[in-house]
Amino acid sequence: MGTVRGVTAPAPFELRKVVAGPSEAPILRRVSVEIPCSGITALAGPSGSGKSTLLRLLNRLDDPVSGGLTWGGRQLGDWDPTDLRRRVAMVFQRPPVFPGTVLDNLKVASPQLESAGGVEALDRVGLGAELVDRQADLLSGGEAQRMCFARALLTEPAVVLADEPTASLDGAARRTIEDLGRSIADSGVPFVWVTHDVDQLRRLADHVIVLVDGRVAATGSLPELDAHADRAVRELVGAS
Repeated sequence: MGTVRGVTAPAPFELRKVVAGPSEAPILRRVSVEIPCSGITALAGPSGSGKSTLLRLLNRLDDPVSGGLTWGGRQLGDWDPTDLRRRVAMVFQRPPVFPGTVLDNLKVASPQLESAGGVEALDRVGLGAELVDRQADLLSGGEAQRMCFARALLTEPAVVLADEPTASLDGAARRTIEDLGRSIADSGVPFVWVTHDVDQLRRLADHVIVLVDGRVAATGSLPELDAHADRAVRELVGAS
């Protein structure tokens, strides 16, 4: 455990020689890296470099072909996937919206949730109480994504995985989600956040892992990577 902004952070994920993807053409190639569970850790790199593949390993949406992957010293393969996903929640690029009201959608994470609890969950992500009984498919893209953040937080996760959660949103909605992620991380629920947007990376990242061609090219804070010896790494993190 570590401490970020005065809040005790969960143990990091540790990957050791992880191979993942199709066995005949792996996407991740013997990746060894420690992923902090504090603040916002951004996974950066070109398209196809393995960012989303790595993220999906962290709550067992996918399992590695080989190698070791632990969280808090426990092999992820020893976790029941459902239990793990309540502790390691995930928000996707396109928010999955289920039939029914916003409250019905929140109940997917917390079946006993009542309207008052739904209002509290929405307030946490900056949505008004009037939305709790709205049909979820009538929400705007930004509202739907914030609802999905609320749903993820209802399981009281130790960490949230975010797979390009703003990629399908316009500028204003994108910044709203970024501000929400920053606020949640500062409150003590860290993120591992995939982004292809260098400007977003520089606004949000406390720590960066750069992937290139299925391998870790660099890790560190933005100031550290801005001074990296490899020009390609500097370009991928938007160093001036």
